[in-house]
Amino acid sequence: MDDATATDSGATPGDEALPTSRWEGVSFPRQHAITRRFTTGVPRTITVSPDGERLVFLRSKGEDDPVLCLWELAIGDPGGGTERLVVDPGDLGQAESDLPAAERARRERTRESSGGIVAYSTDRELTTAAFSLGGDLFVVDVSSSQVTSVDSPPGSFDPRLSPDGRQLAYVAGANLHVVELDAPPGSDALVIGDATPDPTTSWGRAEFVAGEEMGRQRGYWWAPDSSSLLVTRVDVADVDTWWIADPARPETPPAEIRYPAAGTNNAEVTLWSVDLDGTRRNVPWDHPTPDGHELEYLADVVWTTDHPPLLVRQTRDQRLVSIATPSGEGIEERHRITDPHWVELMPGSPTPTDRGLITIEDRADLDRRVLCLDGRPLTGAPYHVRTVVGTNEAGVVVTAWQEPSEIHLLTVPLDGGEPIPHRATPGVHSGVVGGPTIVATSATMNRPATAFEVIRGDSVVAAIENRGAMPVLTARPQFVRLGDRQLPAALFVPSDHDGTRPLPVLLDPYGGPHAQRVLAAPTPHLTSQWFAEQGYAVLVVDNRGTPGRGPSFERAVRGDLAAPVLDDQIAALDAAAERFGFLDLDRVGIRGWSFGGYLAALAVLRAPDRVHAAVAGAPVTTWRRYDTHYTERYLGHPADEPENYDRTDLLLEAHELTRPLLLIHGLADDNVVAAHTLEL
Repeated sequence: MDDATATDSGATPGDEALPTSRWEGVSFPRQHAITRRFTTGVPRTITVSPDGERLVFLRSKGEDDPVLCLWELAIGDPGGGTERLVVDPGDLGQAESDLPAAERARRERTRESSGGIVAYSTDRELTTAAFSLGGDLFVVDVSSSQVTSVDSPPGSFDPRLSPDGRQLAYVAGANLHVVELDAPPGSDALVIGDATPDPTTSWGRAEFVAGEEMGRQRGYWWAPDSSSLLVTRVDVADVDTWWIADPARPETPPAEIRYPAAGTNNAEVTLWSVDLDGTRRNVPWDHPTPDGHELEYLADVVWTTDHPPLLVRQTRDQRLVSIATPSGEGIEERHRITDPHWVELMPGSPTPTDRGLITIEDRADLDRRVLCLDGRPLTGAPYHVRTVVGTNEAGVVVTAWQEPSEIHLLTVPLDGGEPIPHRATPGVHSGVVGGPTIVATSATMNRPATAFEVIRGDSVVAAIENRGAMPVLTARPQFVRLGDRQLPAALFVPSDHDGTRPLPVLLDPYGGPHAQRVLAAPTPHLTSQWFAEQGYAVLVVDNRGTPGRGPSFERAVRGDLAAPVLDDQIAALDAAAERFGFLDLDRVGIRGWSFGGYLAALAVLRAPDRVHAAVAGAPVTTWRRYDTHYTERYLGHPADEPENYDRTDLLLEAHELTRPLLLIHGLADDNVVAAHTLEL
């Protein structure tokens, strides 16, 4: 969303055409748009079978094809594995224009830009997969590629197979349906919903803040033995109603959304255990903790074989996360994590094992995010753990860093031994686990394409082909640390720069929580390099509040999302100018999108003597208009800490604008709504 998508076809400086490529003579902005930010043809959503012998994944057929297909790779085949196309959506004749509104909203929450099979589920043994296309549901036998259409109401989405592969659950309208796959066509399905439907309630769907801010895109979970489900019921009756019109279709009424802005009511979420005969029991996940803490958010449900379900619950101020299990008619807390600022929700945490509960927790004494077993740290300095990828016999596979610009894939033994790295090359690495097999994804600065390697032990036994496009330019960041805080930064200059010619400066930040820009991987830097080729020195800085430096660095923005962020950008600019004498500080601009747009507008309002022009895309201009879960984490509840909102509100400073500010905003944006820009 924050990059150029111009469609001119003329070459520009820095468009280093590949003579044998279909992209010869195509500009970088056009290539960037056609390839959906260089995601077309790139493998994604990889699942490995429990025995580690097979995997399935999504990938389009080529470098300019946005339609995702389902593929299989048999790892044990001679020659290091054989890829096979399982399902091509083009053979099924489904139109993307038929997407249900709820599915479009889900894709917006996940920033999905591709088409075709954008998500799928499988049974436990990876023999069957289910997916939706244009509101219709399909099941495929992976080994034979035999596709079966599932009789379901129009507009169905989010199909999930039971672990044994015999039933399929899916959401249609406000209800959750469960159908027996071997039952004759037209057989009745179990419908989980309200006997008297209410337009404000739904079953099996994630509420807005769960999908947008908590990383929970689902509202139901199968029991490992396939006998029952846990299902959320969401009631948005008390959530404020907003209206978003489509200016391109003035004949249609505006869309109604329920948006929980900071300080207002969240959706009411209840949880139910539902047997396949329709029997349902309430699971009181939000009962107060024994010491009286009220729970506001159901952040996640984790239900794995041989372990009871784990309910991840969070207080509204987000300073306490309680991990609990259902117990009889009540709830039993198993573990809790507290923090005086906020507790970060981490991917893969918690994960139950036979040895205990795996979590990722912040430890102030180490200033590190550490991997814990039943609260006992398994890692410490120098590692900072980012995600739990999975578990195997060797331990817990995680991503972690020692150097903030790099992310590595490690196995942490549960006996407290030293972490074992799987890729030593500097870069950004991640992975997927299945039995003894790890699929490692590696993006490094010494090669333009991301590698997808299948690892067993210390050996690469196969690879998934990356069919993505080769960019028509090469990113050349110079990674540096700037200022007293040693802020991570990357500087880009034109490829023909002589090292002395003065260059105007373009600050190119995101600057907000959860998004790290200075990483040792090529693709995230291509747009910055393209701007540099137009004659700029482009400076990308990760300021306080961004991930990658430790808990204290992230928490420096508690109560103020403005001053620490802008102060660090200006300090880094000054330090860069001192280090690189060719930066012209009389010509400084800034561009950004979303939080970066907020930072861009903030810069020309508060520092017009340092930043002389700005482009702000979809900026948050008043945090009172942004959602509860994100905003209150950093600024508190507006009724309790109104001063935090006042000190960060661009509307209160708009009259001080003296520099050029270009505002860009999508009028159909349902997250940072256009009112932010219009009010500014």
